[in-house]
Amino acid sequence: MITRRTFNQLALSGLALPFMPSAFGHSQPALDRAVRSLTRLHSIQVQLGDQVIYAQAPRGSGLDSFAYIKSCSKSLVALLLGSCIARDEIASVDRRLVQVAPKLIPADATEGVDKITLQDLVTLQAGLEGTSGPRYGAWVNSPNWIANALTRPQVAEPGQRMVYSTGTSHILGAVLTEASGQSLLQLARERLGNPLGFQIPPWVRDPQGYYLGGNGMALTPRAMLAIARLLRDKGQFEGQQVIPEDWIHASMIPRTQSPYSGLDYGYGWFISASGYVMARGYGGQIIAAHPEHKLAVAITSDPNTPAHSKGYFADLMELLDGPVLELVKAV
Repeated sequence: MITRRTFNQLALSGLALPFMPSAFGHSQPALDRAVRSLTRLHSIQVQLGDQVIYAQAPRGSGLDSFAYIKSCSKSLVALLLGSCIARDEIASVDRRLVQVAPKLIPADATEGVDKITLQDLVTLQAGLEGTSGPRYGAWVNSPNWIANALTRPQVAEPGQRMVYSTGTSHILGAVLTEASGQSLLQLARERLGNPLGFQIPPWVRDPQGYYLGGNGMALTPRAMLAIARLLRDKGQFEGQQVIPEDWIHASMIPRTQSPYSGLDYGYGWFISASGYVMARGYGGQIIAAHPEHKLAVAITSDPNTPAHSKGYFADLMELLDGPVLELVKAV
């Protein structure tokens, strides 16, 4: 059976680029001390306006090698949903799964699946038992990941509460493929990678050929920072409107709340009380924007160790809310 660790290794095989120097850019004592103390942190970049004011890569493979971004992938899929709606490939976020991609629904789907909307999928409120955590290995070893997710027991009414599940995001990624006629890889390259100027290598696909939506993607830390800038700047990147501004705005409106971290959750993005909007990935991968302070932040960490909400992830939030925001005041 494929375990989480071996699955991650397979997903990243062949993606490493040459080693880059481990430290770059400006320094600031409080942030330097915090970075040194977080021994699982691989890299951090902070951009204020148009200037990168802090960039360090004390561990890992540097800022230009691919890093496995884990569940930050879910937030990228959410951006691509906005793109598909803007191009009229999908009528609206309120459309039901059965209306947009009926072929994905198995004959033995759980009762109530016909009520699930794309908003339920992008906010992780499909109401079906999750496939993440201890259920992840069995899910990725199943012969049909979408059917497996859609035949799981109902644990909540669609749209009622957040049930964290990579299976839910995977369904959404397959919906985008069915609606656009392009693979998730093609969509990500055409609508994110190309306009933002970074590469996206192929990643894991399910037995039916759909790219895994919600995990498995790899980006360089510099590419992660570009995504953070895109979010911060209302969907614009270097003068081009890449993702519609109204979708970015809608993404930052709290729709539900994480039962684990207590953070609010919008359209694929976590929202902190301190004003950050962020993608969060297993191990401590973070793509974050703080629009009020004109900040974009990208963090990579050891991808093989959990970052619990009251553990290492809490340390990263203290880093963001403390030394990072203090750095802005010092510039």
